Amino acid sequence: MFQLRTLDDLTATELDQLLSDASSLLVKKDSEPLKQKSVANLFFEPSTRTKSSFEMAEHQLGLHVLPFDVEHSSVQKGETLYDTVKTLEAIGCDAVVIRHPEKGYYKSLEGISIPIINAGDGAGDHPTQSLLDLLTIQQEFLFFQHLNVVIIGDVRHSRVARTNARMLRKLGARVSFAGPPEWMDDDITCGNVISMDEAVETADVIMLLRIQVERHEEKGDWTKENYHETYGLTEEREARMKSGAIIMHPAPFNRGVEIADPVVECERSRIFKQITNGVAVRKAVLKRALSLKEETV
Repeated sequence: MFQLRTLDDLTATELDQLLSDASSLLVKKDSEPLKQKSVANLFFEPSTRTKSSFEMAEHQLGLHVLPFDVEHSSVQKGETLYDTVKTLEAIGCDAVVIRHPEKGYYKSLEGISIPIINAGDGAGDHPTQSLLDLLTIQQEFLFFQHLNVVIIGDVRHSRVARTNARMLRKLGARVSFAGPPEWMDDDITCGNVISMDEAVETADVIMLLRIQVERHEEKGDWTKENYHETYGLTEEREARMKSGAIIMHPAPFNRGVEIADPVVECERSRIFKQITNGVAVRKAVLKRALSLKEETV
């Protein structure tokens, strides 16, 4: 059974195949529908891009999507995540897509026999976001070896930073970080922290992060204005970037905080291309999970 909890679940061959499948699906958006298959999207945290792109991918695959609303489910009566998913499995659901605030939530679902696709677990991992980021970089540079990727912002609280750093290093990229010292994390940065000046002047890829206010234990003394001035990608900093360098952001982005308003859709920006790629990536993941499930029945 194929499922996607973290990208560490994938072999190098499976990773390459998923990126190849997603590329093909971008060119040929219509594919053979997975008839009589159903999936449920369990989002325990707010989401626009991830949830909507999974829903679009499911629609394009011809899947039946079981409606699930946390606020009107038995979760409000104390039902555990395991029992919720086990119930969906028992009524015939073929796969579940889950976003949950608990890091590593999927470890409690070992007794589930349908594919589990992780749509983000707390500050842990975000495998499909990383896949779409890898696809976006691959489209631009064809390779990862020796690329300079700088991840900027709230690294400590970011599942995107954690997953991307691990996978980019595995693929041969040089990964560095910039941002407020209190938001760095040696487990992620491995000490590779640089200044904003060095970041904008050396990066092939600048990957910006949203400030994860909801995960901060204390507010801190930063303001939107001083963050933007010190660590934001301003117009002046964008102008100093290398020729051919690109800008990425997993979104949602805060204009005038981590990125200047005019930079969001500048020539270097690949932010909305990432969002487009997200549908293809999630479609490829769902197709693989449900096709392999069918083969093992």
